[in-house]
Amino acid sequence: MGKAANVGGRTALHAGGKTTLARAVSAAVMATALGAPAFGQSLEEVVVTATKRSESVQDVPLAITALSGDFVNKVNLNDVKDLVSYTPGITGNSQDSFIDAISVRGVRTQDFGVGGDPSAAFFKNDLYEGRNGSAVTSLYDIERAEILRGPQGFLFGRNSIGGAVSVHTRKAEIGSSDGYVDLDVGERNHGVAEGAINLPMGDTFAMRLAGYYSTEDGFAKNVFDGDDVIEHDKWALRWSTAFEAHRLSVNTLVEYEDREQSGSMYRAIDEGDIWEAFDSALGGVTLGGSDEDIDSDRTVGDDDTADILTLGLAIDYDLDFATLTSNTGYKDHDYYYSEDYDGTPLNINNYQQDQTGDYFQQELRLTSNTEGPLSWYAGVSYYKESIDAKFGFIGEEDFMCQYYGAYYNAGMTFSGCEDLYAYYGSSFSPAADGLLRETGRIKGDYSGWATYVNLDYYITDNFDVEVGVRYTDDEKDFALSVPTPESELGPYWAYGFSTDGFISDTQSWDDTTLRVMAKYRPTDDMLLFASFTEGFKSGGFGSFNLGNNAAGEPAIGNTDLVQADGFLPNQFDPETVDSWEVGYKDSWFNGNANVDLTAFYYEYQDLQVVIADGGAALVENVGEVESWGVEGSLTTRLSEYFEFYLALSYLDAEATELQSICGLEDPNGCEGSRLFWAPEWSGAAVLDGRYPLSGGYLTGSLEVFWESERGGGWEDLSETKIDDYAESALRVGYESNDNWYVQAYVENLTDEFTWDGQNNNGGLVPSHFFGPKRPRTFGMRVGLSWE
Repeated sequence: MGKAANVGGRTALHAGGKTTLARAVSAAVMATALGAPAFGQSLEEVVVTATKRSESVQDVPLAITALSGDFVNKVNLNDVKDLVSYTPGITGNSQDSFIDAISVRGVRTQDFGVGGDPSAAFFKNDLYEGRNGSAVTSLYDIERAEILRGPQGFLFGRNSIGGAVSVHTRKAEIGSSDGYVDLDVGERNHGVAEGAINLPMGDTFAMRLAGYYSTEDGFAKNVFDGDDVIEHDKWALRWSTAFEAHRLSVNTLVEYEDREQSGSMYRAIDEGDIWEAFDSALGGVTLGGSDEDIDSDRTVGDDDTADILTLGLAIDYDLDFATLTSNTGYKDHDYYYSEDYDGTPLNINNYQQDQTGDYFQQELRLTSNTEGPLSWYAGVSYYKESIDAKFGFIGEEDFMCQYYGAYYNAGMTFSGCEDLYAYYGSSFSPAADGLLRETGRIKGDYSGWATYVNLDYYITDNFDVEVGVRYTDDEKDFALSVPTPESELGPYWAYGFSTDGFISDTQSWDDTTLRVMAKYRPTDDMLLFASFTEGFKSGGFGSFNLGNNAAGEPAIGNTDLVQADGFLPNQFDPETVDSWEVGYKDSWFNGNANVDLTAFYYEYQDLQVVIADGGAALVENVGEVESWGVEGSLTTRLSEYFEFYLALSYLDAEATELQSICGLEDPNGCEGSRLFWAPEWSGAAVLDGRYPLSGGYLTGSLEVFWESERGGGWEDLSETKIDDYAESALRVGYESNDNWYVQAYVENLTDEFTWDGQNNNGGLVPSHFFGPKRPRTFGMRVGLSWE
């Protein structure tokens, strides 16, 4: 997350970028008929609706990965962020409910606060899933997931500058009585129960009930107290209905999820200049355990809990010339998060976030049905979001005084605040619990609307041109309150100022974006395409600072500020991206192999980045990025019984104009830095088999995923880099012709260790790694389905 690092009053460096392996496995491979009786038969067609029409994934002129519901179930995907890990060009998975580290071709959210918008958007049944704390939900009874890379404002009601993860749950089916039950048990009391049943109720109506429960004990050792950490316990229910009559179809959804899991776990990096300054000022700090263990005081706990309610209503009406679609959604969430951000056994900085919010959206779309060279779709959408978030930063007063006493006094050491204050000829009265507690509260009311139109015209039978235009208008009403702490230190570290009540501002941003695409089909199987797309993400407000007043003076150092003092919330402008893309899709060897290649070039401007400001952190527009990359996959049937999948992704990205966020002595030393959170290389290889055996099939799969070196921050520090690594999984099972199965699996087969990501911190908070990798895990699954 990089949460507390973003707000530390004297934090000199900031870096983020949680990343797990980029497992670029497409559902195009896993949704195929692995048990087809002969090599000569072609791979099964995978149908997606990314373009608002049902099309084969091989015919869609987009960089898209489609994951079938069967694949999601087969490989034990946990929540929607796991879909990211299986997609070329997308990284940043992590073991919590934050999505600020998700990177799509290097485009990611730099701010974990609640005043901006995510760069990668999550959708479920075309309903926007929202932000940190509400966007991450469990995967169960899934029909398919479509992960799209590149700006996607022309396909969804909300802008998505980086890309979109679109999940479709299984709808109620009229006339069907199908269902299933799956059970999964494994090490560390791992247990998952999942099931669904479809209930037809006449010729025009049906409903579907689905449920999910998952639990697992902690797998990472915290040597501070001997506890095993990173655990979870969650459950969810979904009720869907379907109605069809003549030209009308109506689908509804009610979903509730209760999530209880650990917050992120950190381990400080005890080498390098940042650690040496920290260690010297505090008189020697020793981290227990190995470099792969956690040594955390967890003074305020480690919580990542949420209650999430989602309501959806989708209506389609056939008008002959076009289909009218109405998509209405409402989402409500309560979220609480806590962590020990400093990653040491000392109470340096513990972070809390207590958040509630609701979100409403309405989208209307017309999609043409008529024959002829011209097809089109047009839409208008509206959203309204309310958010109420409380933040807390907690640390011991004496540690604050020890570190900054040494920092501002040429390395002198102090025993604590009383010693430091005595040095300056004054006295200090510690808080009753000896803690500095800095808190803030944000109330936000955000709304916006957009309209778009997309025209597709066939110039010849095998060549067409597509043009789309979108207009977006967003408005945010934002209010920030920062009470003066009870500690005599005052607003010393996290904010650096305080207010007497809320200070508010209202701003709006609008933009018109363009997409142009050309598609050429030399043969029935081959597709060549090229596109230019403009991406846009609205501006917003930083969650932990105020902007300068009219005289150019910062809020830092002031207490009990009011609106009349002339300070307003920290505002930042939109960020944009221009994307050029070319692609090639084809089927080879009489349909026994599918190939998908995409190359892109990006100009990514005005990044919304968190920077230190001598106190609280500001969000400002900093830097420009030029990047290019290549993504490709090959799916092939090796024989009657085996299929093989290979995927590779390469990204080359350089950032400039980084002087204000560079932590080196020479601020120009970060110019030309790569986007450190995104690895240059990632890839996957999957061998899948299905062999007839005694009234069923013997099944097996071997999955290998790898990722090149990442991390180091803008400063390219060697001590904060994460080495390249590879991970594998093995699954062996039996599928009966009577619709039951049993499977044994080993995930992380070679017990590979790595971290989700790292932060180059500074000041009182040392740099650290976070999210230790789940170790080798044995398990067994059984399941039964019926029709």
